[in-house]
Amino acid sequence: MKKIVFLFGLLMAASQWSFAQMDKSIKLNEVMTRNATNLQDEYGNRGPWVEIANISHSTYNIRGMYITTDRAVLDETMSVPERVKRMSIIPNGELRTNLSGQQHLVLFLNSSPTKGALHLTVDVDSVKPVWIALYNGNATQLLDSITIPVMKADQSFARISKDENKWEVKPYDAVTPGISNYIQVSESKIDKLKREDPHGFGITVLAMGIVFFCLFTLFVFFSLFGLFMKHRSAAKKVAAIPPINVGVKTVEKTLEIGHKTNIILQDGLKSKGIAKEVYIAVISMALKEYQDNVHDVESGIITIKPKNTDWNDEYIQMTQFHE
Repeated sequence: MKKIVFLFGLLMAASQWSFAQMDKSIKLNEVMTRNATNLQDEYGNRGPWVEIANISHSTYNIRGMYITTDRAVLDETMSVPERVKRMSIIPNGELRTNLSGQQHLVLFLNSSPTKGALHLTVDVDSVKPVWIALYNGNATQLLDSITIPVMKADQSFARISKDENKWEVKPYDAVTPGISNYIQVSESKIDKLKREDPHGFGITVLAMGIVFFCLFTLFVFFSLFGLFMKHRSAAKKVAAIPPINVGVKTVEKTLEIGHKTNIILQDGLKSKGIAKEVYIAVISMALKEYQDNVHDVESGIITIKPKNTDWNDEYIQMTQFHE
């Protein structure tokens, strides 16, 4: 008897572990609320749909699980029968509900089970954000849920990573019902530009902005370059003026005039004196010639020497008669 109880307990624990693993493996994967030209059902009709994925490598049957868009079921005080009324059950008797590892299943919403086992009565409003949830077979445990934003026609809201609750809006050419969301759709840059900017306004503004920016950059560069060259030319002119050489030349000329004046004075002393006015006149003449840049190239020495005449003798003779 004890063995039977032990085996029964072991079986119950294994089943609970199996259900727990299944709860972690079954996820909402992709949802489309406005189906205009996308997936068709068996009757050629297009309606909103939800994709369920088995992210594990084991096989699980999702029959008997529930899908709903009514947030009222989140009330924990609500009875199970009342909650079931607000949900749509995934029916039995459909082989496609037995999901093998990494397999996906698409269920049509806003439909009727009379159209097929994969058609559910879940209410979806495409012009409002939609909250959608997946419950286990007891309608008590929330397995997965997501709020779908308002999207354009044929866009889908898809899970980015199977291990994280990260979603993104996919364009019409990247929707992947029934297969993994991780397939990257190749799109050329030209096609992407046509899709994002069909009238070309964006590329026109961008091109004009680049042109005007380049022109402005060139204007600033050449303006600064012109100012630099102007100041550089002025600096060269100032540097070319040899102020030290001019000063040295002036000193040399002054010394030369002083030397010549000294010679004149010495000659005057040797000749026993010359009138002071004569010396002043000579010095003034020399300075004037230097100022007029006339005497710069002359190398001779100006000398004034007295000359004896007979007038001095006559003066002496004439003064003798008066004495």
